[in-house]
Amino acid sequence: MSEPFIQCENLVKIFQVAGLEMVALQGLNLTIEKGELVGIIGASGSGKSTLMNILGGLDRPTAGKIRVDGHDLLKMPDGQLNKYRREKVGFVWQQSTRNLVPYLNAIRNVMLPMTLNGVTGKEKERRAEELLDIVGLSLRKHHHLPELSGGEQQRVAIAVALANNPTLLLADEPTGEVDSTTAKAIYRTFQTLSRDLHITTLIVSHDRTIARHVDRVVGIRDGMLASETIRQTAETNGASNGVHGESHDEEDHKYAELVVLDRAGRIHVPHEYLDQFNIKGHAQLEITAEGILIRQAAQTVTEQVQVDGDSGKMRHMGHAGAMTVQREKGKGGFLNRFRRNKDD
Repeated sequence: MSEPFIQCENLVKIFQVAGLEMVALQGLNLTIEKGELVGIIGASGSGKSTLMNILGGLDRPTAGKIRVDGHDLLKMPDGQLNKYRREKVGFVWQQSTRNLVPYLNAIRNVMLPMTLNGVTGKEKERRAEELLDIVGLSLRKHHHLPELSGGEQQRVAIAVALANNPTLLLADEPTGEVDSTTAKAIYRTFQTLSRDLHITTLIVSHDRTIARHVDRVVGIRDGMLASETIRQTAETNGASNGVHGESHDEEDHKYAELVVLDRAGRIHVPHEYLDQFNIKGHAQLEITAEGILIRQAAQTVTEQVQVDGDSGKMRHMGHAGAMTVQREKGKGGFLNRFRRNKDD
């Protein structure tokens, strides 16, 4: 069995900020096969951008294991890591100013990384024209950035990211500054690259509807893999167009969001589920005919017994729970007695 293209095991990243340690990734496990088109979602601060920076060779993990296309990024020397980042990884950022040189036209932007990598002559221009044709901009190759729409600029940026034939393409919110129609065109470009060039592509996003446009979506919460949304082909009257074709439309597919069970048996339960059933702190697990049931734990409640010194009467306060604490007055002071409730 071949090795996965990306394999992260117990990945940890700790930042030092003002003398304090901040844990961005805490034992993340993730496996991605070659040619997959994967979305990565999560709230701000969840660790998704940290993961992308580590996969791209922009940062190193603190501990754990990470291999990309056979390269051990944790143990790789700095020189080899720079070579890996330059030759194996393509980046597409949300802001076009970070992707493109504003005074160059489209084709010269695409040729620039090849020039920096030592490619010369007609091969450089031929490759640039080929990439612009792949992203659907062959007729706009001599246009400068002000003459291109936001979506066209982002597609030029994708061509730039592909200039040096990377095996991994990382996109950080590539549709964050465009409208929904333009976003669909950008997603179709990523689908084409995955289908035709077998480039492994990871798209970081806040948008949960990205599941309509990728093979699967992994959700990161608190620095760990929490959920995975898998797109499945629904039954239709016609034949399916395949995984990467126009059948990415929502009406042709159904989506299953699964929580991830790690090797230690831990799962992340969505906060809205916990809030709905007021589950906090502790929970009880029960085995049922259909599986494992998680429910609110019986609360530990204190029943206080107050003795009136004048009348000798006792006044009870509290309510029933999993454990009752009875406080009685004796010669040496107050004594706590513990007993189990009969209905537990």
